[in-house]
Amino acid sequence: MKLLSVPRQPFVGLALMAAIGIIAAEILPLPSAAVIPTAIILALCIVGLACRPTLLATYAIVGAGFFLLHNFHTRSTQGQQLADELGTKPRVLTATGSVISEPKAAASGFATFLLKLKSIELEGRNQPTHAVWQVRWNGTPEFGDELKLFGTAEPIAPPRNPGEFDMRSYLARRDVHRMLFVRYPEDGTLIRHGGGNPILRAAQKSRTWMQNALCRGLEDAPEVQNFLSGIVLGLRHQTPEDIEEPFQQTGTLHLFAVAGLHVGIVAALLWMLATVAGLSRKSAAVLIIPMLLFYAAVTGLHISSIRAAVMASIMIGGFFFERKAFLFNSLAAAAFFLLCWNTNELFSTGFQLSFAVVGAIVLFADPIFVFLQRWVGVDPFLPRSLLRGPRRWLHPGYEWLCRGASVSLAAWAGSLPLVLWYFHLVTPISLLANLVVVPLAFFVLAIALLSLISAPILPWLAVIFNNANWALATLVIGIVHLFAQIPGGHFYIEQPHWPEKLAAKITVLDLGAGAAIHLRTGNAGWLFDCGSELSYQRVAREYLHWAGANRLSGLLLTHGDALHLGGTAQLLDDFPRVHLADNPSPDRSTIHRRLQRLFQQRRIKTDTLAAGESFRLSHNVTANVLFPPPGFSSLIADDQAYVIHLLIGSAASILFMSDSGIKTEQRLLASHLNLRSDIIVKGQHHSGQSGSEAFLDAARPRLIIATSRDFPVHERISDTWAENLHRRGVKLFRQDQAGAVILRFGHDSWEAESYLTGEIFRSTNQ
Repeated sequence: MKLLSVPRQPFVGLALMAAIGIIAAEILPLPSAAVIPTAIILALCIVGLACRPTLLATYAIVGAGFFLLHNFHTRSTQGQQLADELGTKPRVLTATGSVISEPKAAASGFATFLLKLKSIELEGRNQPTHAVWQVRWNGTPEFGDELKLFGTAEPIAPPRNPGEFDMRSYLARRDVHRMLFVRYPEDGTLIRHGGGNPILRAAQKSRTWMQNALCRGLEDAPEVQNFLSGIVLGLRHQTPEDIEEPFQQTGTLHLFAVAGLHVGIVAALLWMLATVAGLSRKSAAVLIIPMLLFYAAVTGLHISSIRAAVMASIMIGGFFFERKAFLFNSLAAAAFFLLCWNTNELFSTGFQLSFAVVGAIVLFADPIFVFLQRWVGVDPFLPRSLLRGPRRWLHPGYEWLCRGASVSLAAWAGSLPLVLWYFHLVTPISLLANLVVVPLAFFVLAIALLSLISAPILPWLAVIFNNANWALATLVIGIVHLFAQIPGGHFYIEQPHWPEKLAAKITVLDLGAGAAIHLRTGNAGWLFDCGSELSYQRVAREYLHWAGANRLSGLLLTHGDALHLGGTAQLLDDFPRVHLADNPSPDRSTIHRRLQRLFQQRRIKTDTLAAGESFRLSHNVTANVLFPPPGFSSLIADDQAYVIHLLIGSAASILFMSDSGIKTEQRLLASHLNLRSDIIVKGQHHSGQSGSEAFLDAARPRLIIATSRDFPVHERISDTWAENLHRRGVKLFRQDQAGAVILRFGHDSWEAESYLTGEIFRSTNQ
């Protein structure tokens, strides 16, 4: 009887079959020759279904329809066809098209945006096309501008390091397969303003006006401006990482994704205004629904905002048709319509997180609330008027707390599998953080909307509202930072993999001319260098999260090169208890001197190692310092870099050369040290000279991992040196071709794997 009483929710089954059809098409795509016959067969089935409709046949046809639709979306698209014609090499050309996304300006001055092409000019030939490209231009484009750009069209690079965001796959889902790099402002010409979709253009201009209105009077608080722009308008790209990361670590990053909370507040405020104006329910629904959809457009048409706007529109539309709308059916309807628009959305992180979280809240929040009420609630048959003493005024607070906790717990449980998979993060503190932060965020949004309403009429009142929001925003940021510092409040988990019984595992990250090497053995984890400030933010930190590194045993700084140690200050913020070993040799590096002053200010004691000393990473892994000797000094930082000889039991020996050159190699040879090593990991000396014949004779390596970049010239491995290694039978992993290299050491063997190509070299290889 209980099952029979469940209301009909047809979109649940339709959305489920749509997802099944899309996944089937992704796993087993149709051959090109079978697409048209399959479409004809499906059309005949639809005609038959119209004559004799049945539930199972309807679901089957919906699944088959989305199977076919996804094949159409992913096969022979405009972007893929043009990419195939251009080939895999960079091509210099002229492109004409319109800006279809809001340009995101970087500190370097380059703006990144999507350009819908009208034509390209290549080798004197004009070719019309409707493909979409990503563009980086050192100019100032606006949404809707029609541009003519001269630059280099390049394939979008894949990730080169574990944990790095896969921009190529992300853009490929949107049929974007090329990046056009336009170096100089004069290489771009504005043809006309005001192109593109007029509704989206109006939404973008409205967003700019809203942002200016919300930030009026807050010119001296850029942090609060960025926070308000993110939480009210969804402008996450303007939020600095040092603000955004604590929100991610406390599970409150959803505040920057305009979703149900934001749309719900907007809908409630609009409904209140409609009530004050004396409008009927039907009239209010007709006015509010377009406004909600426009708000979704203003905030960037992200999946979460579209989903929330569609759900709210269905719920409010129930007033117009005098029908009750069910939350889960409305959620499924939003998913169904979004997949009709673009089947690739099923594979986007935003789509999956948005629907998983809301679905979990709809399904589990009420049962959890009932369960929690049993512990703190009063007898449900006892009239509230009979409550006495503290229980009378504590009961509403208990009920609010149980409701908030149930929603928070349901949302956390719904998002946990996806957050683990995509971000490798567990945030138990989010259960408490959301209880505190979400109510404050509600007031921030409400005051922001009041500011927007009053800005055109009473600007002085809008400034008062903005300053009230300054206080609330500052409080929210402070609370989130406090929660992020609670021990055990968040932790990272390594991506799932088959268990490995290893003596040690070393990852040589690909940071261009810089370096960062992660050594894991037993319970110890060390970094040899950490890259530049930018590469630490974008690569090294993301890799450490991917690797599940919640602590580091030590950080060794090889020499005073900004590309090797520029990210140290940020690393110390992330891992404040790390043991630090610094190169004591004097140098002229301003960044190194700045770091040394920082060490003194924070009272961080650093070890200063010299040739002849050693330290243990674990019971079977020992690091011996071969260079520089005590008191050594050189005018060139590369000539005084640490040289570390790592012994991993009986499995292997590794020589870490950093950016050492010929002079260091000569000193090592003159000291008659045992340089015999299975593996050499090296950078490029600023002179371009390293890896001499005599040094290779002494080391006799089987594998060399070396950085290499085309610019500047001295950072590139010479073809002559590479050919010499080949003649010697030495395997070379050059990182411009291999990307990061992962070394795995067993008890009596080892292997090296290129992250970019998947090539594996084993110690058993001849």
